[in-house]
Amino acid sequence: MRFDAPVLLYGAGREALSTRAFLAERQPGLEVFVTVDSGSADIPDTAPIAPQDLPAAIAARRFGLVVKSPGVSRYKPVFALMEAAGIAVTSNLNLWGTAFRSGRKVIAITGTKGKSTTATLAHLMLTRSGLDAGLAGNVGLAPLDIAGRHAIVVFELSSYQTADMDFLPDIAALTNLYPEHVDWHGSVERYYEDKLHLIDRDGDFAVALGASAQGNPRIARALRDTRRLLPGLTEAQDEAVAAAVSGSRLRGAHNLGNARLAAQIALGAGGSMKGVLAGIAAFRPLPHRLEEHVLGGMTVVDDSIATTPEATKAALAAYAGRRIALIAGGHERQQDYAELAGLLAGYGVTLLATLPVTGDRLARAAAAASPEIERIEAQDLDRAIAALAARRERFDTLILSPGAPSYNQFRNFEERGDRFVALCRAAFAA
Repeated sequence: MRFDAPVLLYGAGREALSTRAFLAERQPGLEVFVTVDSGSADIPDTAPIAPQDLPAAIAARRFGLVVKSPGVSRYKPVFALMEAAGIAVTSNLNLWGTAFRSGRKVIAITGTKGKSTTATLAHLMLTRSGLDAGLAGNVGLAPLDIAGRHAIVVFELSSYQTADMDFLPDIAALTNLYPEHVDWHGSVERYYEDKLHLIDRDGDFAVALGASAQGNPRIARALRDTRRLLPGLTEAQDEAVAAAVSGSRLRGAHNLGNARLAAQIALGAGGSMKGVLAGIAAFRPLPHRLEEHVLGGMTVVDDSIATTPEATKAALAAYAGRRIALIAGGHERQQDYAELAGLLAGYGVTLLATLPVTGDRLARAAAAASPEIERIEAQDLDRAIAALAARRERFDTLILSPGAPSYNQFRNFEERGDRFVALCRAAFAA
């Protein structure tokens, strides 16, 4: 692979750093530019181009290829300018496909929720089966960082990555499909289209569907042919997986579903049932995904990854029967909270602390559906924890499961989760 013109990195995060290292190794003298919409463009051995200067740089053909980071929407108007100028746009993932795809078995897993857990489980199951497998994408390494080190590569992919993925996997898996990331994609319909691009293509590859994805007409159309589907688990295999999950650190019915899908994938990729069960036993909860802490005798659950109402419902279902204080709310993405509000009391929620902006709508819906639930409308996470600490006797389980992204108050869900745990340690650990 050789680059005949300078390259522009659009974005300066983990994948951009990975791409720069790859370019330096492949073609040391290559001129590389970088642009960011916000924050620092701190990428070694690059020259910055300000976003407002991109149209002039495109017209002058200062670069011949753009490697776009996943967080940068492919629907930004500047990319239409690049297309009109004949400047190709690619990604770290697609560069991996060109450089390393040949001769490897590729498993690509996506879905609105559960994809990280499913991918991690599938990887554990394969390695515990004695197979040479690596994990990359949103969990594990950036695609180019994993390079060609493994015979099998499990990719956990967001809709940002599946949108323009230009190579085929051997196994494609979809956990579920709910509205999300509308701000990046521009519409719910486009989000669905970009997410389903993983399976809605010609080619000889197998497909595995999570329980929530089965029976969805939109997914069925994207599947095209049911003969693509991997064989399901046998009754004996399903019972063995369920028994293993019940004794593991996987909590909630949704995680049982993730384990079933991962087992189907692993077996389809050549893993053994012994490896499947060993992988379940080896699983440790990923950060900010129903991550439990026991503080002062109380269970504190960091589920900051929950950016949709469906994810919050799954979190509450995992702790149904407890006396729950729920913290929810965040960045606005026009999601519907009416159904979630109607389920709160049934799950055992006794206190609801809401955060701007979406928390306002959830609080109003909860007031109408379950007026017996005490509501605290807090301006930020610090004040929510302080208010809950004053009502400590009213709950035994505190869950941060916002049902919305964090961008209005935090840089990302990781920062939000870390802040939540730190505040809870200060308020409840003594």
